[in-house]
Amino acid sequence: MKRKTAKEILAESLKEIAASKSIDKITIKDITLNCGYSSATFYRQFRDKQDLIEWDYINQLKDIVSMIDGKKDSWQNSLRYAAVYFEENKEYLSNLFMNTSGMDSFIKNMREINYAQLKNIVLGQIESNNIEKKLDASMRIYVLGTVQFACEWILGKYDITVDELAEVFNMALPEELKKMVSK
Repeated sequence: MKRKTAKEILAESLKEIAASKSIDKITIKDITLNCGYSSATFYRQFRDKQDLIEWDYINQLKDIVSMIDGKKDSWQNSLRYAAVYFEENKEYLSNLFMNTSGMDSFIKNMREINYAQLKNIVLGQIESNNIEKKLDASMRIYVLGTVQFACEWILGKYDITVDELAEVFNMALPEELKKMVSK
């Protein structure tokens, strides 16, 4: 049996509280009291609440991205898993979108995290540590568009299913990138 780490427990605690309280109003004390940890335990794991939020998102995304290796699952299915994650966490993500701003804006951080994940996938497919400028620009445009669309979908601006969302993400992928992620 896999036991949960302190990081996972703290992330769950934040999400539990976020179900009834605005993210910007949640304190470290709220998070630690909710799960029975001390603030010292929190600060051994994370710099601040934003660090916890980013770690949790990266951890969730890493699980999805790890399936893209040509053996476990396809790019299309990984996009579906991402869409399912968005669907299952709509309320929490909406709270993050609406109640973080500036340097702590979750949307800004989501773009950077998604770009870094896509870059790692591409670097794993090319025989260089450098990505050509035009390809990098295509990757950034793809991430900017898909993150913005995902945010708007999560906030209820588009009435499409999880499968349709994954299909839209796949259709938006530039051909040059499709060749790389579909190997």
